[in-house]
Amino acid sequence: MKIIVLGSGVVGVTSAWYLAQAGHEVTVVDRQPGAGLETSFANAGQVSPGYSAPWAGPGVPLKSIKWLLMKYRPFVFWPMPDPHLWSWLVQMLENCTTSAYDRNKGRMVRLAEYSRDVLDDLRASTGITYDDRQQGTLQVFRTQKQVDAAAGDIRVLQQYGVKYEVLDAAGCIAAEPGLASARDKIVGGLRLPGDQTGDAFKFTQNLAAMAQKAGVTFLYDTKIRALHNEGGRITGVQTSRGLLSADSYVLSLGSYSPAMVRSLGLNLPIYPVKGYSITTPIINEERAPVSTVMDETFKIGITRLGNRTRVGGTAELAGFSTRLRKPRRETLEHSLTDLFPGGNNLSDATFWTGLRPMTPDGTPIIGRTQYDNLFLNTGHGTLGWTMACGSGRVLADLMSGRMPEIPFEDLGLVRYGR
Repeated sequence: MKIIVLGSGVVGVTSAWYLAQAGHEVTVVDRQPGAGLETSFANAGQVSPGYSAPWAGPGVPLKSIKWLLMKYRPFVFWPMPDPHLWSWLVQMLENCTTSAYDRNKGRMVRLAEYSRDVLDDLRASTGITYDDRQQGTLQVFRTQKQVDAAAGDIRVLQQYGVKYEVLDAAGCIAAEPGLASARDKIVGGLRLPGDQTGDAFKFTQNLAAMAQKAGVTFLYDTKIRALHNEGGRITGVQTSRGLLSADSYVLSLGSYSPAMVRSLGLNLPIYPVKGYSITTPIINEERAPVSTVMDETFKIGITRLGNRTRVGGTAELAGFSTRLRKPRRETLEHSLTDLFPGGNNLSDATFWTGLRPMTPDGTPIIGRTQYDNLFLNTGHGTLGWTMACGSGRVLADLMSGRMPEIPFEDLGLVRYGR
C-alpha cells in the first residue's frame, strides 16, 4: 500500500519507519528542511513511561491559580479571543476529576510502557544511538504534601506493574549524587528505574536516515496546503510541489493537525501548549544529573544528554506564539541551579521553545477517522518522545490489518464522541 505521512517529527518518522517495516511504500512530507526540527528538536529528553500522566487532574484548577502567582511559574496563561482555546479548556476541566485522572493516566502508562519496550527492541535490532541512557527517572519532592499526593500515581503504577521506589532524601542523593548540595531542599522522591533518557532530535534524524535507506521517501521544504476528499475518502494532498496522492494518509502534524482537517468536518481537540528548554554544557560531573530529575514544585525535567544537561518545562497557553520569554528561562535556570549548583555552564546555554500538541485528557489520538483512508497519530502533548515508537507500531499494525499488541480502542478519536 502507498502511504503518505504528513509530518516529520518524532511521531511522524516512527510512523513511517514501522509502516515501511510492514512492507508499505511510504512518503513523508514536511515544510521543514529536515526531520525533527520543531517540537522534537529540544524537548526535555525523557522517555518516561512511569511519569506519564495527564495535566488534567483533581485539584489542578486551584493549583493553576497558585502557579500563576509564583515567581517561577510552571503554568502561564495568556487569555485570547480564540474559541478553540476556550473549548479545549472546558474539556480539560471536565477531566479534572479523580476518576478521569485514573482512567487517563492508566491508558497513558499502558501506551508509554509499550512504547519503551518497542524502543528497546529497535535499539537492540538496529544499534541506533541518540545520547541514550537507561538509568531511570527521579521525581524530587520538596514538601511532605507532594510526597503524600504521589499515592494516587503509585496506585496506578501498581495496577500496571510499573517498577518504582519511594525514597527519602538520602535515597534521592544515592540515586543522583549531584543532589548532595541540595539535601536541605529535598523531602523525598519517587524513582522509576524503568524510565530512560535520550536526545529526541538525534533519534529522529538517525531514524529518518535509516528509514530513507529502507526505501522511505522524504519530501522536505514542502508546504502542505490542503487535503482533498471525495466519497468519504481522501483523494490527495495539495502541496507546494503539487497534488500528491496515495492509498492512505497519516496525519502527524502535532499542533497544526486540527487546522489541516477542520475543513473536512473533523474537530480534533488539540491545542498547543508551549514549552521551553535550555541546553547547557556540563562543567562538573559530580554536580550534574546522572539521568533525569523531575522537580515536582516547578514541573521541570533536568536530563543528562551525553556531556550536556537539558532542562525543560513550563506549560504556557499562548496560541501559536514561539516568542522566547526571559522569565521562562529564569524559571528553568532557577530549578537547575537550585538542585545542581555548579554543575553546568549557563553562560553557554541555548534557549528554545516548542509547541506541544495537547489533548484535554493527555492521551494522544491514534487510529481511524470517518474517512476510511485517513489515519491519525497526533496529540501527544509533552510525551511525544516517550510514546513515539509505540504509537508508530500501533498505527502500522492497524493500517496493515494486524491486531495491535496492546488495547487501542480508547486511543482513537471516538472517545470524544467523534
